[in-house]
Amino acid sequence: MSNAEATASSDPTGSGTAEAAPAYNPEAARLRALLEPAVQANRLYLEDVSIIPGSHRVVHVVVDLPQEETGGVNLDVIADISRVLSDVLDNDPADDGRPYDLEVSSPGVGRPLTEPRHWHRAKGRMVKVNVIQGENVTGRVQSVDETGVTIIPEIAVKKGMKPKQGEPQTLPFDRIRNGKVEIEFSHLEEAGLEPEHNGPSEEA
Repeated sequence: MSNAEATASSDPTGSGTAEAAPAYNPEAARLRALLEPAVQANRLYLEDVSIIPGSHRVVHVVVDLPQEETGGVNLDVIADISRVLSDVLDNDPADDGRPYDLEVSSPGVGRPLTEPRHWHRAKGRMVKVNVIQGENVTGRVQSVDETGVTIIPEIAVKKGMKPKQGEPQTLPFDRIRNGKVEIEFSHLEEAGLEPEHNGPSEEA
């Protein structure tokens, strides 16, 4: 049986989730299947499992809230799920006995928005959308459905003036290459958001 040290942390920059797709790792895939039921039982979504190999492995697990919820995964929740996952790994019937450290984090705000669930999690937030065959759009996510995203564009104005909003624009998912949440410290009340929505425990 291995001894796990669960590290409760958040990822401020999103660096824990690389933009390039990692090479397929069968052991990481096996651990994902092992850990996912426990993550779901605690009303969380298993975003990613990766392994840093070596004689003392590091198992890095990224968890997020379900897509219908707003806000970020706070550190108390990270600490709780870390203990749960540590117990699961300690009782892994296929474990080879090597020691490991368990690190659990939530997506950072720098996470690229590449999946429909990412856009659901970004509702109400300011984003920059990289559009396929069209002009990129910066604006606030108004709504998300099964076909795409509706953005309220922000129109550039002179410095010191209040930003203007354009007419809502719907972008089908097949026209979106990716998106990224823009850090902002104003206009949050207009969107009904708390400042923590731009904090380190959330992604983008």
